[in-house]
Amino acid sequence: MKNFKEKVVAFLRDEEGLELSEYAVAGALIVLGAVAAFTLLGGNVATVIDTIAKKIVVPA
Repeated sequence: MKNFKEKVVAFLRDEEGLELSEYAVAGALIVLGAVAAFTLLGGNVATVIDTIAKKIVVPA
């Protein structure tokens, strides 16, 4: 039992794994932010592109 407790304490004190989880959380937040931005702005961006496309006159 003591050996198990020592392993658990050593695992909790190990910061190397924490770095990986921090990067995973940061990456997930970036992805969620990008998805939210594209979802909220998607319609507006399409409208702007359509407006610009309609104003472009192709020479005959």
